[in-house]
Amino acid sequence: MTLRPLFVTQIYQSELSEAGLVPELADACRLLAAEDGAGRAWCREHRYPGYTSYGSLNDLPKRMPEFEALKRELDRHAKAYARALNFQLARKPKLDNLWVNVLKPGGGHTGHIHPHAVLSGTVYIEVPEGASALKLEDPRLPMMMARPGVAPDAPEAEQPFVYLKPRPGTVLMWESWLRHEVPPNGAKAERISISFNYA
Repeated sequence: MTLRPLFVTQIYQSELSEAGLVPELADACRLLAAEDGAGRAWCREHRYPGYTSYGSLNDLPKRMPEFEALKRELDRHAKAYARALNFQLARKPKLDNLWVNVLKPGGGHTGHIHPHAVLSGTVYIEVPEGASALKLEDPRLPMMMARPGVAPDAPEAEQPFVYLKPRPGTVLMWESWLRHEVPPNGAKAERISISFNYA
């Protein structure tokens, strides 16, 4: 018997090359959370449990040098990932948007995709003990109908959900159609990350 794995979903994982950038980004994220009144208002209106700049600031790399340094790093990662995925592109992937997430204890983010993007991802800045992992969903789930569940010890690639536990400085990227979520933050401290999309 031969099994041929087809239609594989490739997840990109790496680390920021500048370790000193992580504490600088943590300070920048906290500064935005304190000073971005429009962002805090957006969070209240949308019941976001903490702070995100998603609905208020779309120019972070131009606004603060820490985010410009992060953009340079992410551009290299996105280019490497697109190459590994064998994409045929007329030009390198372009950063479309970048936003800060400061998730309070107990806060989460329900399952979603990122329309109008090619690659999406997150850089993890502060991941306290007990903080939630990134939950990825098998994209075939809606079509599986009567398929039985898999054994608990089945390989990761065959599980319906995979939980990736990052650490500060971890960069995770995936194709933007992949459904993902952030389960409730079980830590007693804030979980800080920076998410992004490439077009």
